[in-house]
Amino acid sequence: MRVLILEDDPWIADLLKQIVQNLHPSTQIESVTRLADALDAWKRQPAQLVIADWNLPDGPGTSLLEIAHRSDASVPLVMITARSDRDSVLLARRLGINAFISKPFQVPKVLETLRPLLSPQHDEPADAAVPATGGFLPFLAGLPNSALDLPLHDALLQQLHKPDQAAQALQEYWQNDPAVHARLIAAANSASYNASGQPCISLPEALRRLGPGTVLSLVQGLALRPVAALQDDDLKRLGDEQFTQARYLRQRIEELCKSARIDAAAMSSAALLQGMGELAVLYQAQCWRHAGQALDDETLGSALQRCSGDLANRLKSHWRLPTPLRELIGACYALPPGNSKRDPVIMRLACAELQGGSEQELDRLYRLAGIDRGTAR
Repeated sequence: MRVLILEDDPWIADLLKQIVQNLHPSTQIESVTRLADALDAWKRQPAQLVIADWNLPDGPGTSLLEIAHRSDASVPLVMITARSDRDSVLLARRLGINAFISKPFQVPKVLETLRPLLSPQHDEPADAAVPATGGFLPFLAGLPNSALDLPLHDALLQQLHKPDQAAQALQEYWQNDPAVHARLIAAANSASYNASGQPCISLPEALRRLGPGTVLSLVQGLALRPVAALQDDDLKRLGDEQFTQARYLRQRIEELCKSARIDAAAMSSAALLQGMGELAVLYQAQCWRHAGQALDDETLGSALQRCSGDLANRLKSHWRLPTPLRELIGACYALPPGNSKRDPVIMRLACAELQGGSEQELDRLYRLAGIDRGTAR
């Protein structure tokens, strides 16, 4: 089965793809952001289900649905809209639209809406994105940036599987989850949610921009992935080490910021993303094994050592994380030359403390941060 999605918000489009794949793993999905591209895609190869946003920069999504309906009236059509006026309802009736999806999404309702419109699922599993030849390292090198991701912490995943979860009830679980921080900050910096053009570099700001409905939908979408969390014992152990290290780093940064009397929000997010490269490798290792491929400890260790930095940089670029946040993450490893800002100094100071830095380095960093080492908790 082939599904065509027309949605100019890349994060909403990704969520729709996750929902469709969750309902029908073997579905071929083409997602486009412009009406013109969607019309070309339909002419090139008609789909068996069309999902389109009503309002798009280059024209109404109804144009695509009208052409699809004229071409094949049996194709289910789904419109994404918040409209409910009489003219819109009459137009939808004339176009033969089968269902509506309202923004902000409620994932359970979207699942309920799309389930009857998708063909019955085939018995055979979906093909995994794993090469027929070559090992794990070549697989990582050949992955497109769009395939890179981070695992959810298992505790959060368990909460997301509970029915009727509200965003507020989940906050205590996602406060320390790198995947949630990265996704929500990236979404808050997209054109759809960043009308001011000011970079969003912290989770609290991302939550304010996106709103609770969109936040909950995006987080629920992460749980719909075929591989959402680390499952194998060795991968879970390595992942828990990364999660624990990030949590300790965040706690220490917040303590230092309290002593310095400065806001810790952006640095807290940077602390959780400091190990995103290692988590990205572990996530792909789980996907690799999920597809039935063997992966031994030596190869995994080599991948963590050789590929973590590259995957971290590719994720930062793909998600378009803003430069100030990238600089804070980079300060965990070394201060930029000529740095005169306190925030990177505190990032480096917290890392140096947790990694057993020399007394000379720690004294220098405390002086640069303007914090009395004797009173800092």
